[in-house]
Amino acid sequence: MNPLTESQLMINRRQFFGRTATGIGAAALGNLLQQDGLAGQTGGAYGGLGSLPHFAPKAKRVIYLFMNGAPTHTDLYDYKPLQEQLHGKPVPQDFVEGKRFSTMTGNPQGKLMLAPIEPFKQHGQSGAWVSNFMPHVGKAADDICFIKSMHTEQVNHAPAISFFMSGAEMPGRPTLGAWLSYGLGSDTDSLPSFVVMTSVSKGTTCGQIFYDFYWGSGFLPSRFQGVKFRAGGDPVLYLQNPNGITGQERRGMLDDLGKLNRMRHAEFGDPEILTRIAQYEMAYRMQTSVPELTDVAKEPKSVLDLYGPSVKERGSFAYNCLMARRLIERGTRFVQVMHAGWDQHRSVTTELYNQCRDTDQPSAGLIADLKQRGLLEDTLVVWGGEFGRTPFIQGDIRNRKQWGRDHHPYAFTTWMAGGGVKPGMTYGASDDLGINAVQDRVHVHDFQATLLHLLGIDHERFTYKFQGRRYRLTDVHGKVVKPILV
Repeated sequence: MNPLTESQLMINRRQFFGRTATGIGAAALGNLLQQDGLAGQTGGAYGGLGSLPHFAPKAKRVIYLFMNGAPTHTDLYDYKPLQEQLHGKPVPQDFVEGKRFSTMTGNPQGKLMLAPIEPFKQHGQSGAWVSNFMPHVGKAADDICFIKSMHTEQVNHAPAISFFMSGAEMPGRPTLGAWLSYGLGSDTDSLPSFVVMTSVSKGTTCGQIFYDFYWGSGFLPSRFQGVKFRAGGDPVLYLQNPNGITGQERRGMLDDLGKLNRMRHAEFGDPEILTRIAQYEMAYRMQTSVPELTDVAKEPKSVLDLYGPSVKERGSFAYNCLMARRLIERGTRFVQVMHAGWDQHRSVTTELYNQCRDTDQPSAGLIADLKQRGLLEDTLVVWGGEFGRTPFIQGDIRNRKQWGRDHHPYAFTTWMAGGGVKPGMTYGASDDLGINAVQDRVHVHDFQATLLHLLGIDHERFTYKFQGRRYRLTDVHGKVVKPILV
């Protein structure tokens, strides 16, 4: 058979629709560009949807300090005197009746109450209760809004983190940073709009795995997914030119490759081709922007001291907090700083000290640094985990070194600072034992709706059509928590 004839007979479905009638894919290009935020862009200086923001935003950017593994609210922020009084006694059954806990706890009947490991005291003019575990956060209490009535639906780590980040327990939906990158774009073309950094305390035995879907783009084009900065070596792979290739040669190669990819996109309309073009160009610009970003030599000692002694250690939580500030200064929209090691089933009297030592001062230092630069007003800082930990003990109460707490979705604490949130405020409350959120309850979807609102987005109107349905971050739920807004 003639090779040309054979090629025509072997045409696949994508090629058929791409070439028929001078290209159905080309005819749909305008719609695809609109979906990808490439037509009528006014959301940000670079990218974004023309329809966003829906109203004047209070926050322009977000730094999300995510404590992977679930910090214990009753040991850090949610002071309950009754919990101390009932230490070593069985948890009252009416507090846990009908509740579902992890398989490690099973039936909570007969579990013994465990008092806070460290004492609490009130801080600042707001009088916020903060444990001695977090002295620096305590000193920053008048800049913080504590939400003590958070609750969620999952009792296992990965689904619960996915739920917080994407609004769904199963992976596959766009995460918060991807939604914002898609909708609002970026204020720079030399750094990613959405950056992720991870860390873990040294010597911890309870680190959690960082799955890529925690910062994935789901069904959005993949160029909106988070770019993970590595702790060692180059923050991003392949920033350096190959041996023997000059910058001018690389620029020429990318120009030629871009032309070929644009021709391919005009033929087939595949949005992932646009992703390829965008990522090649971003990588080229990052060759100069990233080395400057990571050079902290010009940071004053007074600023470095805010973040604590490990701030110059690549990959530490303190270093990542400083990088987060430098990123948002340079136009990055959303920075996700994740720190693992909070899963203290048998180490709440030992490793919790390490976690707080590594994260307390950098978290408070970030607030202070942003505030002194005039950035806190329009930068939203969030601190929290995927759920809380049980106010009753996991382990043998006679063996203090092995005390622990299990997963607890029914009440936990998240705090926010800056970006249009009322400072020096405590919102919501759990019951007298910190077991159930009972006053001004805030669900995960409410939290997401509120965060979007602070960025000028109506969460019910911010959707993306996929497989015949319009999806949103908050699914079909969520209400804005207006009392915490300035």
